[in-house]
Amino acid sequence: MSDNSQIFRERFLRGDKMIGVFLKIAQTMPAEILGLLGYDFVVVDEEHGVFNRESTNSIILACRAHGIGCLVRVPNAETANIQTVLDCGADGVLVPHVDSVEKATALVSSARYRSGTRGYSSTTRAGDFGGRTIAAHLDEQDNRATVIAMIEDPHALDVVDGILAVEGLDGAFIGRGDLTVAYGQTKPGSEPVRQATRKIIEAAVSSGKTICVMTGKSDDAAELAGMGATSFIVSSDQTLLRKAASSTLTEMRQTLAGKQ
Repeated sequence: MSDNSQIFRERFLRGDKMIGVFLKIAQTMPAEILGLLGYDFVVVDEEHGVFNRESTNSIILACRAHGIGCLVRVPNAETANIQTVLDCGADGVLVPHVDSVEKATALVSSARYRSGTRGYSSTTRAGDFGGRTIAAHLDEQDNRATVIAMIEDPHALDVVDGILAVEGLDGAFIGRGDLTVAYGQTKPGSEPVRQATRKIIEAAVSSGKTICVMTGKSDDAAELAGMGATSFIVSSDQTLLRKAASSTLTEMRQTLAGKQ
């Protein structure tokens, strides 16, 4: 296993500039390819993708084999969803629609042993299948599990300072897509979303939390980096496939048309 996967949380908390991709395809190959290319992490999208426990488990294993960090966007903040992916060996979770201090506190508790309520088992990939002592397993997992709250609801902005001040929460993902729809907008970069983005970043910086965003354009990424964002999800496997397929198809049709 390469260092990318082993020290993901350390790099995340340190504020290293990292580039990741959402995974929507319930197969291991996209993660393997991205790992071979040198991406820093992937996010298995259980909220909007067609994953089950077994497919997520296989992708986590593929990420470990190819040295790429693996987060899972769980479908909701239920304790069982968080515990399952951490037991499978994920580097952490993105939890959608964190809109209260209570929810943020509960999800952190679900992901931690010593300071929380995570159910114990060491006979998992996360526990080297029983190869660690109880103390060693608790320490390793509490140091490894990255907990990221997705702030993507307008009413969450009213309590965002409290949410991001929760001890044990590692960072915030700014859900600009959901915020765009929630504010009744249809175009990225609308003023209400820009204002919300600034407010979330200010709260994160004030609390010393790492900022993760999704962006597909270099100028947008540069602006967000200037504001303090350090982890960037730049696309999804489906989008990358669609763009490459479209470009290749257009190029070949133009080439073959010229041979007639």
